[in-house]
Amino acid sequence: MSTQGAPRTPIIEWGWAGRPLEQVSGDLHAVVERDGGALVALLDGLGHGIEAFEAVRAAVPVIEAHAGEAVVELVQRCHDALRKTRGAVMSAAWFDALDSSMTWTGVGNVDSVLIRAAKRFPPRNEAIATRGGVVGYRLPSLHAERLPVAPGDLLVMATDGIRSTFSSGIVTQFSVQEIAESILARHAKGTDDAHVVVARYVGAPP
Repeated sequence: MSTQGAPRTPIIEWGWAGRPLEQVSGDLHAVVERDGGALVALLDGLGHGIEAFEAVRAAVPVIEAHAGEAVVELVQRCHDALRKTRGAVMSAAWFDALDSSMTWTGVGNVDSVLIRAAKRFPPRNEAIATRGGVVGYRLPSLHAERLPVAPGDLLVMATDGIRSTFSSGIVTQFSVQEIAESILARHAKGTDDAHVVVARYVGAPP
């Protein structure tokens, strides 16, 4: 887990919950907050155990150092850093406070859903469109999608140790930490590392 560089007035509030299959988890999140925005990333090292843990740990310094870059470039940097590891799948999302947008991209089966809080935008939830591949081994051609966001919109990221139905039954009025813990309790498979990170867009500071 990593957090770094929090601005004086955060534009997101976030929480997480996770459960390792063995002594250490190969699933790891990184949240880096800046004055102009915030990056949320979730990685799942291939397999589980110490080698999966070492793979995702190799990405953390890269994410912390380059959080303000385009998310596609960030994933490419992680790919370069993970070449000597087992590799990982990941999703990354950047919340931009200047234009109230979120840009996300992903490689492999780390699911992400954006749950809308208001009627201002189409009410349907948005799901990330990831590309097959492995960061550190075989990186596909990536495309980032940019979406408008409004205060209260909720981003949920989950590794494949969480059932794909995790977005059902979410009570958005709960705190982000309560939502993360509820998803883990209700949807963890118990056969793999499981990890979920939840971020709510608060809005640009005044």
